Amino acid sequence: MTKTNSTTFHFAIIFMLLLEIKIQFSDASDIFVDRSKSGLIHVPKDLSLNTTILNISQNYISELSASDILSLSKLRILIISHNRIQYLDISVFKFNQELEYLDLSHNMLEKISCHPTVNLKHLDLSFNAFDFLPICKEFGNMSQLQFLGLSATQLQKSSVLPIVHLHIGKVLLVLGDSYGEKEDPESLQDLNSENLHIVFPTRKEFHFILDVSISTAVSLELSNIKCVQHNNGCSYFLNVLSKLQKNSRLSNLTLNNIVTTWYSFITILQLVWHTSIEYFSISNMKLQGHLDLRDFDYSDTSMKTLSIHQVVSDAFHLPQSYIYKIFSNMNIQNFTVTGIPMIHMVCPSQMSPFLHLDFSNNLLIDMVFNNCGNLAILETLSLEMNLKKLADIAHMTKEMKSLQQLDISQNSISYDENEGYCFWTISLLSLNMSSNILTNSLFRCLPPRIKVLDLHSNRIRSIPTDVTSLETLQELNVAFNYLAHLPGCGSFSSLSVLTIDYNAISNPSAHFFQSCHKITSLKAGNNPFQCTCELREFIQSIGQGSSEVVEGWPDSYKCDSPESYKGTLLTDFHMSPLSCNTALLIVTIGVTGLVFAVTVTVLCIYFDLPWYLRMVCQWTRTWRRARNTTLDELQRTLQFHAFVSYSGHDSAWVKSELIPNLEKEDIQICLHERNFVPGKSIVENIINCIEKSYKSIFVLSPNFDQSERCHYELYFTHHNLFHGGSNNLILILLEPIPKYSIPSSYHKLKALMAQRTYLEWPKEKSKHGFF
Repeated sequence: MTKTNSTTFHFAIIFMLLLEIKIQFSDASDIFVDRSKSGLIHVPKDLSLNTTILNISQNYISELSASDILSLSKLRILIISHNRIQYLDISVFKFNQELEYLDLSHNMLEKISCHPTVNLKHLDLSFNAFDFLPICKEFGNMSQLQFLGLSATQLQKSSVLPIVHLHIGKVLLVLGDSYGEKEDPESLQDLNSENLHIVFPTRKEFHFILDVSISTAVSLELSNIKCVQHNNGCSYFLNVLSKLQKNSRLSNLTLNNIVTTWYSFITILQLVWHTSIEYFSISNMKLQGHLDLRDFDYSDTSMKTLSIHQVVSDAFHLPQSYIYKIFSNMNIQNFTVTGIPMIHMVCPSQMSPFLHLDFSNNLLIDMVFNNCGNLAILETLSLEMNLKKLADIAHMTKEMKSLQQLDISQNSISYDENEGYCFWTISLLSLNMSSNILTNSLFRCLPPRIKVLDLHSNRIRSIPTDVTSLETLQELNVAFNYLAHLPGCGSFSSLSVLTIDYNAISNPSAHFFQSCHKITSLKAGNNPFQCTCELREFIQSIGQGSSEVVEGWPDSYKCDSPESYKGTLLTDFHMSPLSCNTALLIVTIGVTGLVFAVTVTVLCIYFDLPWYLRMVCQWTRTWRRARNTTLDELQRTLQFHAFVSYSGHDSAWVKSELIPNLEKEDIQICLHERNFVPGKSIVENIINCIEKSYKSIFVLSPNFDQSERCHYELYFTHHNLFHGGSNNLILILLEPIPKYSIPSSYHKLKALMAQRTYLEWPKEKSKHGFF
């Protein structure tokens, strides 16, 4: 065995032990401090007094003293493996009475000093430089000891005596490179443990006579087995295995890191076949030499499960059919062969008792077990990382009448509808086709009674709505595909678990929960959700009682677009109902517009806006005409000295007093009663009269306030565009006008009376002549 493989094996052990720590010893209240791989040369001094788990492995610590951990009274787990400690005084832990787990493996320990120790559950001293087993008499007081890791180059039966009364769950024994020079084959016979793992020296031919068949062992694991010398035919190791027959309790045997010949491998297999072993596992095996054909005796065995993992052979010419025949005709229930360049497996020659077969990570072709009728009671079959055509795989299962679970994941399987109909066994209930290159068409090639279907990591873009053969489907995993929508349950009437995360779903429909009323678990997170109005109903459906069904809610459900919402949890995404309901928006705009129109209308009426608009219109038209008329033309149009504006109620005074007195002085007067042209509008007549008059005389009285015509005349006279800038306005106050009686729209009148001098008609008759 190479140094690299040995290192890998050691780290594998460490990983498993660390995992075991977290499972068995961790507590929610633990304070875990990890200072591994930190380049430490001594135990750090800045540790919290409440530290319960301390990992300072893979550093350069060379010694451990009581002062280093004195203050850590609550320390329960200490991992100090892979350092440079050469000597250890166990008394350094006398103040750590809660310490349960101590890992000192992979150091340079040659000696330990034993004193009354704490009652550890896990003590690992393996992979050190001890000559003899480091078992002190004080170890006998560790009544709770569940795991003990040891290392030595020499074994003596007396070394085990201090712990023979303990029932240790597992013992790991690592034998140093010089082991075997002085060997006591009975040195382990008094060991009291249900699980024994012995690691033999690496790169050394197996010439050991150690008896590993301890009476209490239920599980035995042997690592670093090398027997390739042809002259002894691996006799030493076969002799060790033959003694296992003495222990009827032993039911589990594991062989790791083996280098042997094909002949010895078959011999080892045959020997173990006739022991009490029920579960036999072989891992990381390198086979050499040629294989001699011989019959394999399947009779008289207790074996139920055989597992072979990671086999490499340097032989280029082997009778593969012979090997396939040995494997296929085994009368056991469970058979696993993984990581072997095996391209085929023959059908058993008679009805096989196989219940579970695992041929993952091989080179099997699609025609494996084709038309094989002797696997009628097979229940589970795994063919990961082998096959390519789905239709051929379906046809393979046709004769497997009891097959319930099939794993064909991590292949390069594809399906084309042109390949024809898929003839699956009707017994198949669970199918794993994840990590392939399957597309939408695969839904035309599914078992008729499937209940659990795993299709994650494929190339599926949509699930056809007309699938008719999946009424029994209960669990569907289509994660890591390219699906844009949640599927309805019209074709999956029994669906209760759906995993559809990591797809391309942007607007999931809330109708899903109505269609799939049997759903108890939905995992749809980590999709590119588009946070728009369409998503509101889906979010509301979850908030109204589906949150217990939705896995990972709300942390895995975030907006991907628009950019302003990117990264926002769907629970924090809000849009107003008004912006998302078109009908409501139209009604709201309509009502608002109507209210605005009514308000504007009322205000216009109240403030006489129509009157002002008409004035502006007429003023604009007059202004344009004035701009196009020269001054000479204006002078020629003047016909009157004055235009008199008055209310009809004041006409008596105008006709009896004002007009006669003006006209007797040869002053030409323009009056609406005699000078307005019939047929023209009042406004146009007013403008014409103003244009043809030098001055405009206004007779003011309370009656004037109430005349709209008079106000027109006043407005246009004040804005006389034809005589701009001239003082053409004469005001005569016939009767006093209270300011409060002047309408608000007549603000011009108010302004003129406040700014201009006006003539007031006297009440006394004696003053009329003077006026």
